[in-house]
Amino acid sequence: MELAVEVEAGEAGFDAGRLARIDRHFAGYVEDGRLPGWLVLVARRGRIVHLATCGQRDLEAGLPVEADTRIRIYSMTKPITSVAAMMLYEEGAFALKDPVSRYIPSFADVAVYHGGPASDPVTIPATQPVRLWHLLTHTAGLTYGFHYAHPVDAAYRAAGFEWVAPEGRGLAECCDLWAGLPLLFEPGSEWNYSVATDVLGRVIEVVSGQPLDRFLSDRIFGPLGMHATGFWVEGPAAGKLAALYSPAPGGGPAVRNDQLGERALRRPTCLAGGGGLVSTGADYHRFTQALVGGGELDGVRLLGTRTLRYMTRNHLPGGADLETFGRRLFAETTFDGVGFGLGFAVLLDPVANKVLSTPGELAWGGAASTFFWVDRAEQLTAIFLTQLLPSSTYPLRSELRQLVYQALVD
Repeated sequence: MELAVEVEAGEAGFDAGRLARIDRHFAGYVEDGRLPGWLVLVARRGRIVHLATCGQRDLEAGLPVEADTRIRIYSMTKPITSVAAMMLYEEGAFALKDPVSRYIPSFADVAVYHGGPASDPVTIPATQPVRLWHLLTHTAGLTYGFHYAHPVDAAYRAAGFEWVAPEGRGLAECCDLWAGLPLLFEPGSEWNYSVATDVLGRVIEVVSGQPLDRFLSDRIFGPLGMHATGFWVEGPAAGKLAALYSPAPGGGPAVRNDQLGERALRRPTCLAGGGGLVSTGADYHRFTQALVGGGELDGVRLLGTRTLRYMTRNHLPGGADLETFGRRLFAETTFDGVGFGLGFAVLLDPVANKVLSTPGELAWGGAASTFFWVDRAEQLTAIFLTQLLPSSTYPLRSELRQLVYQALVD
């Protein structure tokens, strides 16, 4: 699919001059070196109303960001994996209350952290099993090594799990290793961002009988025309892959991070449904259009309308938001007025969140500062792609929201 603006701003309910503020604002991030480059896409009622690129996909080679630049979307993989799982749910393959151990036996005897250091933790047996809905909502008690907030996070790092899985370990083996590490809390009692969606990817493999990459290709990417999306890039597409960058210590221009970035150039041993995909603006636009369209795009239906509505309700117990029920992703991140559904964050209260937006938005982002949201009430979608790790570095997500919504004038 070729990306291009498809509708005049005014016809889509936007003011063209106000939309231009988006590009001026984010160009400043490139001019002073905070970001290498970016792509932004805004669509309304199924048509692209704003599309812009700025800066470089590879600073050292002087290659620009283009519409077909390949981007590591990291945790923007999670909504895709969650949709894939719910497609199987619609076929009766599992129930949300099923214990994960029915599909991954190593989860039969999980234990909960009770004290002590990461090297010698005190644990107690979990009083209830980890269930499928816990994986979809990040309430399983699993974690990530990169959090640096708890001794269990340190135990993940000691086992080789920080940003990505250790070289040579497959998804099934990783799931067994995670099952053997302590849970942060009793399943269902708190929210913590974690490898839960990676475990969900393994459930998809077991239930479908296919490797995760093949299932996603056959059931989502192929039917939707997302032909540039996959777990690695090779051949001519490798030349389109953006370099990965991180903030310079102490400030200054972003610096290249090839240690993590070059892993996208080879097939991974662990097919990470929680963060392993590489995609493009055009491909992810197709996915967001299927979401805003109630689970269907161009005659291809991924999910039933009621299933998608159910996924995008707040599934946190008691209707709580992430600020009260969840553990902080990063010190700078707040989630007032934001709940969590089955694979997506769900905006409950824009006033509490203190960002101009619409109740009911579903959204998520990736570790390299990518993000998207889908506003079904306004029939609006937005995507921002760049390659700066970690995503907590700058408030890009809230800034784009305020700039997009201030441009709506209908």
